[in-house]
Amino acid sequence: MKSRIDRWSRLNWLAWLAVVMIVLGVGFRLIALDHKIFWHDEVYTSMRAAGFTRQEIDNQLFQNHFLAAPELQFFQQIKPGSTTADTVHSLIVEDPQHPPLYFVMARYWMQQFGSSIAASRLLPALMSLLSLPLMYGLAVELFASSSTALLATAFLALSPFDILFAQTARQYSLLTVVILGSSWLLLRAMRQSTGRRWAGYGLSVALGLYTHPFFALTLLAHAGYVIGMSAVSGRAAALSWSWQVVAKGVKDRRIWEFGLSVLAALLVYSPWIWVLLHQHQRANATTDWTRAEVGLPYLLKLWTLSFTSLFIDLDFGFDNPLTFLARLPFVVLILLALYRVYRHTPVRTWLFIFTTIFVPFLLLAIPDLILGGKRSAVSRYLISCFPGIQLAVAYLLSHKVLANKGAVNKLWRAVLALCLASSVLSASISAAAESWWNKDLSYSNAEIIHLVNATADQNPVMLSDMGDDYTNMGDLVSLSYGLQPNVRLFLASATPDLTPLAQEPNIFVFRASQSLEAAIKQQGWQLTPVSDRARLWRISQDL
Repeated sequence: MKSRIDRWSRLNWLAWLAVVMIVLGVGFRLIALDHKIFWHDEVYTSMRAAGFTRQEIDNQLFQNHFLAAPELQFFQQIKPGSTTADTVHSLIVEDPQHPPLYFVMARYWMQQFGSSIAASRLLPALMSLLSLPLMYGLAVELFASSSTALLATAFLALSPFDILFAQTARQYSLLTVVILGSSWLLLRAMRQSTGRRWAGYGLSVALGLYTHPFFALTLLAHAGYVIGMSAVSGRAAALSWSWQVVAKGVKDRRIWEFGLSVLAALLVYSPWIWVLLHQHQRANATTDWTRAEVGLPYLLKLWTLSFTSLFIDLDFGFDNPLTFLARLPFVVLILLALYRVYRHTPVRTWLFIFTTIFVPFLLLAIPDLILGGKRSAVSRYLISCFPGIQLAVAYLLSHKVLANKGAVNKLWRAVLALCLASSVLSASISAAAESWWNKDLSYSNAEIIHLVNATADQNPVMLSDMGDDYTNMGDLVSLSYGLQPNVRLFLASATPDLTPLAQEPNIFVFRASQSLEAAIKQQGWQLTPVSDRARLWRISQDL
């Protein structure tokens, strides 16, 4: 009786701790939404939701003329006379690899709440809250344990990675929601097969495919799980695969029900499949950067950073060993958690965890290793893998901290405290920062804003053009939110005419293309570096 009371007491404190951490995580997702710079990709989200194409914006902006910085934000508001069809058209002709669901939702949100940075980010932040009850339900379905479910939900709520992308005006929060929701619906349909449950799963698959193309990674993981569960009966059979076992599994009714659900989802998704087939060259060109050659050491570093960012996101520099030493304990913890899940849970549980982690990861990593590229080095592309990691660690720690083993129990409580403390610390530092690693191309924009605004009393001009890679427009709009109102932009065309700048004494140059650099030199002006990292220069000229 006493031991039962003691266990209930331990369970009670863990539950309360998890609830407090969940509330704290919700707070981190909703505070200071407009503090960080607006990422280049977020600009494109608003632009497409508003019904513009990049081509028409470039044609209007880059015409060898002056503009006030705030004028660029016109293209972040609903395009006059446009409809939802314009939003979809913008994606079809320029970004076909992005399905339209989130962008259409963002358009309707913009119509109701405006297009400020805070308003744009509030939508994904609120969406991210839906993932919390779904994580709880998924954990209960897997482990039949409220303590494990609460802790898994707390890890998701406090995850530095998930908080970061919850405050990003892109579709990644929605992707997390549909990954968790579809996984929960699949397990329920597998446990008790009914037409309604499989229909619900099929609907979730359709929503996932219309959210992001990489939901297909989760779908393939689900397929591996269903086939594995059908072909394996018990742990012993799991270790003795044969074609006969697989053939027997194919006759399993669950495989056919799963297949029919997926087929129905693909039929719903078929209009966008048609778009991808007809616009595959455009999609390949837009994603060509993921095929850039990188070495194995680079991949190993990014894999370490990506998987540990669920618990710690302290950056001491990419080439600083301390960055990786600080994450080493979390790598060990993840490996221990996976081992514990494999050894102490039924096959339906550990097989689900393993397939949802390793199928998506290997589908990205193997092409990188064989063909070259960095698909698996992009943290947001690994979102399909992350819930499995959080579930495994929650299972390990919820069991260890509730065990009555004296000093060993205290050690595991310290490990739990480390996980939660590192998450809170990482989220706190990130919340106070103007930029973070996920801003990618836009990482240095906050620095640029401070450097240019420091000379605001001199009426500075920022000179730029489309850039050699045609990405400058997104970052110029990003900068426009932070530059002082009297900072003017001079946006050059593909054939720059810099005559209007002849009498300007204070000119900054932002990411000039080769043609713009040549035009500057033809004027006899010198470029003086202001920030090499930000690719910002100043012009020295004799007036």
